[in-house]
Amino acid sequence: MKYRFITFFCLFLLFLFNISCNNINNIESEVNSIKIKISVDRFDQEFDSLSESNIIEIKKKYSFLFPENYSDTFWINKSNDTIYNLLKTAVNDKFNNLNNIEENISHLFKHLKYEFSEINVPRIITIINNVDYQNKLILADSLLIISIDSYLGYNHNLYNGIPMFIRRQMDINYLSSQIVGKYAQKIINKPFERNFLSKMIFYGKQLYFKDIIMLHQVDAFKIGYTQEEITWVNENELFIWQYIIEKQLLYSTDERLDNRFLLPAPFSKFYLEIDNDSPSKIGQWIGWQIVRSYAEEFPDVKLDKILSLPAEELFKKSKYKPRRIW
Repeated sequence: MKYRFITFFCLFLLFLFNISCNNINNIESEVNSIKIKISVDRFDQEFDSLSESNIIEIKKKYSFLFPENYSDTFWINKSNDTIYNLLKTAVNDKFNNLNNIEENISHLFKHLKYEFSEINVPRIITIINNVDYQNKLILADSLLIISIDSYLGYNHNLYNGIPMFIRRQMDINYLSSQIVGKYAQKIINKPFERNFLSKMIFYGKQLYFKDIIMLHQVDAFKIGYTQEEITWVNENELFIWQYIIEKQLLYSTDERLDNRFLLPAPFSKFYLEIDNDSPSKIGQWIGWQIVRSYAEEFPDVKLDKILSLPAEELFKKSKYKPRRIW
């Protein structure tokens, strides 16, 4: 009798797995039918060749990148200065062409269009911006600017001196995730409530947005963790949740919690011995699990509805419980 039950249970799981795979395949088929082909404008390469003979033409093509309070001589000199030439060489060595990147971004925008038909596919332009890693991407309604010199790879010698937790995401493999993140910020409204729960779920919605748009991407790339950090949060989910509850943090409006548990940093700050082992953004990760729990409870609720739900309602209906992994 016990053997028959186990067999039935395994067959049931296989049935659910096949349904899930069929659903994903159907979505991918519909996504691939959307006609989008991205071609990235390499302003960084055009700027390399700037001279008195072509500056008027280039400024006309990219007028928004040339503030009027700077003279033509300033721009020509900039295109030839030592630091710019160093960055230009590094970018050209790493990104002789962007064919694979254009293909990945095209597929990404097909997914965005599939979920949000009103999204405009922007003009995408690469620039060199003195490794301004805080502004790797600038998104306007019809324009996406990529600071390509901020994606050379975490171990590039030009990044020496930048903290490792920042350098780790200065890699082209994170570009798609960061583009989706920009659209998540644009679509998801910030909560009116300033308590820790609302902030966690706000970030959790952004990460769940990546779940839907980036169906085949692993969690590490979505949140910017290493695989070891993903393992750590999975193994310590129960402890993290107990800490939040016991310290009565859920409805706290203490803004210091942002730096401790929500924003990028070398690690999260429980003020315990485990701090150095923990990744940053623990609060974002817990918010992500809460939103995922809600989506599992209500599989028929559309993405836009989930993203617009008040945090308190989503939390209560999610029936979130941390997993026990021993």
